Amino acid sequence: MPSDSNVNSLHDSLVRDIREMVLDGTLAPGQRVPERFLTEQFGVSRTPLREAIRALASEGTLELLPNRGARVTKVSAKEVDELFEVMGVLEALSGELAAKKATNSDIAEVKALHYQMVLHFTRKELIAYFHLNQRIHEKILEIAGNEILMNMYQTLAFRIRRARYVANISETRWSTAVKEHEELLAALESRDGEKLGHLLRRHLANTCEIVRKAIEDRPTSH
Repeated sequence: MPSDSNVNSLHDSLVRDIREMVLDGTLAPGQRVPERFLTEQFGVSRTPLREAIRALASEGTLELLPNRGARVTKVSAKEVDELFEVMGVLEALSGELAAKKATNSDIAEVKALHYQMVLHFTRKELIAYFHLNQRIHEKILEIAGNEILMNMYQTLAFRIRRARYVANISETRWSTAVKEHEELLAALESRDGEKLGHLLRRHLANTCEIVRKAIEDRPTSH
């Protein structure tokens, strides 16, 4: 019999892999979850797959359908507004705390991540750019050193990432986002917590506007 650790590892792996399929658009909003395809793709039986589906439904990524499997939940404009409002407050607080606690080594690490991100921007490598972008925000949160804040952030992090991926980022917005990150780095280097908090909140609000517009412009299916 498989050990509990192996079962847990399989469950976590399935949840993570299906979540990434939703994030990168392989499973689109509103799409039915193709259970037979996924069992073949991951080489598992239906039991662990359905347990993973239930876990993803509990976090809001999937929606269970009575006797008809599950489908990917759609991101609504209302959800985006509410998500970014809360995340803006959390990020602002993380910036204020990080500016007080940051060591020279911390700042050097954020700077290195920033330059890697800019390199991906110049090469137009969007997926790699988003990964580094997220890592910068997470690093600022780590520097803040508040475990409760970290837990609250992580609860919303995937939903925020998913909402960001809904929108096709324009060249203009992409360039503006990079400039906003340069301002964030400068505020952290000067250890100006009030400014860093303000910039982080504004950065999230600007992203929210783009995502909401993408959702509102999305054709509705009947």
